[in-house]
Amino acid sequence: MADNAEATCRAISRWLGDRLGIATEFIDCIPWQERERELDAGRIHLCWICGLPYVRKADALPPQVEACVAPVMALSRYGGAPVYYSDIVVRRDSPYRDFADLRGSAWAYNEPDSHSGHNVVRHQLALIGETGGYFGRAVESGAHQASLRMIADGSIDASAIDSTVLEAEIARSPELVKAIRVIGTLGPSPMPPWVAHRGLDPALRADIRDSLLAMHGDAAGAHILAQWGIAHFAAVDDAHYDPIRDMALQAADIPLAAAQSAN
Repeated sequence: MADNAEATCRAISRWLGDRLGIATEFIDCIPWQERERELDAGRIHLCWICGLPYVRKADALPPQVEACVAPVMALSRYGGAPVYYSDIVVRRDSPYRDFADLRGSAWAYNEPDSHSGHNVVRHQLALIGETGGYFGRAVESGAHQASLRMIADGSIDASAIDSTVLEAEIARSPELVKAIRVIGTLGPSPMPPWVAHRGLDPALRADIRDSLLAMHGDAAGAHILAQWGIAHFAAVDDAHYDPIRDMALQAADIPLAAAQSAN
């Protein structure tokens, strides 16, 4: 997840250790790409990852991870379900009013393996029959927060931002609302899951899942969840992420911009 979730993840790690009476360590000393490789290798046992890389890992033979739980956000827009959205964000003083206005614009996506910033956008282009490159320019920013900064300083025109990341960023930097504007929303999509590596003892995996599902009932746990706007965790299984599989199939080979390869 985005780095504005790391304080909450660190606190959840400590809470789980206390709850289960085990030693836990939150790994934040290496880039997320390396953390993902450590998960693949079984050296990281529990991880909160985007739904797109989850389905790719789950569909590998043999699968190395299993979906355990997913957060349910507290705001009413999420309807009490483990879902989220991709909000289309532009600079507040820009002329753009909806997605249809963005043809030929300068677009940023966080990274190509992101569902919220890349896959769901290409899926939207597939739905409207735009298969040859819709935006005038598409650049990889590296992170949703970086895309927001590029919008605010005028480097690019628009981007699709994970709604939960956007809400957390606004809570952390309220002045951001003066620089940006949401002109549309894609989704809902299945919420990024907390996954466990299958090399972890099955009994411990079950204990972790059960503890996270009960976390909101503990006063300290509820306080930690509220830091990132989470109401509670919900149980999810692999089938919950079938919509992401379907969107990825429809989005295959659709570029964001005709010259995307020249980013």
